[in-house]
Amino acid sequence: MWCPVNFADIREGEVIVDIGSGGGIDVFLSANKVKDSGKVIGIDMTDEMLEKARHNAKRSGFTNVEFKKGDIERGIPIEDSTADVGISNCVINLTIDKVAAFKEIYRILRANGRMVISDLVTSKEVGVDSTNFEEWCSCIDGALTKENYIYSIRKARFKNIEIAQETPYIETDGRTITSIVIKAVK
Repeated sequence: MWCPVNFADIREGEVIVDIGSGGGIDVFLSANKVKDSGKVIGIDMTDEMLEKARHNAKRSGFTNVEFKKGDIERGIPIEDSTADVGISNCVINLTIDKVAAFKEIYRILRANGRMVISDLVTSKEVGVDSTNFEEWCSCIDGALTKENYIYSIRKARFKNIEIAQETPYIETDGRTITSIVIKAVK
């Protein structure tokens, strides 16, 4: 998977929100770019990952980061028009309602805010199968075709949608899984 931070053109002083921040790696990479005048907020739905991320932030001395519990489909715990950039790394595929997820990112972005998503797309729809733990962990479960993924972003009202990177990932069960980085603007 490609790191969305590498494609987000993050600048000093900006507010970044990482959706599905896990242990905080992309949060910390972003924090180094926004410096002390900026802020990075990591959102995760699991207490274990939030605890790990907070521990990592404290251990590494980050003072410009914050971690909040939230679910992208039910509402990101951030005010409207707060963030300059929304990033996510292989998380959207795990949502059931991708349009709702993208609408939440759109909601928290300021006017002309940027979204950079790294995820997986497939040559044929996969669907969400909570019994297939291996596919869920590898972000394959719930994958859309590239066309449907982009359609979901467009339906959330984003504009200037572009594919920044596209790399074959794996072949499985008669389908091709591709790693993709997509940029869009509010």
